[in-house]
Amino acid sequence: MEIFQLVGVAFITAVAAILLKATKPELALAVTIAGSIVLLLFVFDMLEGSFSIFRKIAETTGVEFSLVKAVLKMIGIGYLVEFSAGILNDFGQNSLADKLVFCGKIIILVLAVPILENVLSLIVKLLGLIK
Repeated sequence: MEIFQLVGVAFITAVAAILLKATKPELALAVTIAGSIVLLLFVFDMLEGSFSIFRKIAETTGVEFSLVKAVLKMIGIGYLVEFSAGILNDFGQNSLADKLVFCGKIIILVLAVPILENVLSLIVKLLGLIK
């Protein structure tokens, strides 16, 4: 099971970072970032097969795939920003982590505009049918 690999990489990274933090704090940060990248690569590899499912859902429902892609991007950005902010918090960079989360929210808002436009267009069409 992949979860055991993920947990193993996380624990090994954490132990290595803790051991290095006392003697070489700059290497502890590098080890943590490297471990985080390995974790993300594992997860991205697992998610690769799921994209065909989202394409099928878009085709079945008649929703444009570009809108589905935008939603997936927003979810990905949210997770990546939260993950990165957690690493920054671990190294005492709370202010920078807060700024990163704020920037991530702005990016998600920008990506949501076409979806909002599409929903409003659909509502206008539905109201036109009711009259």
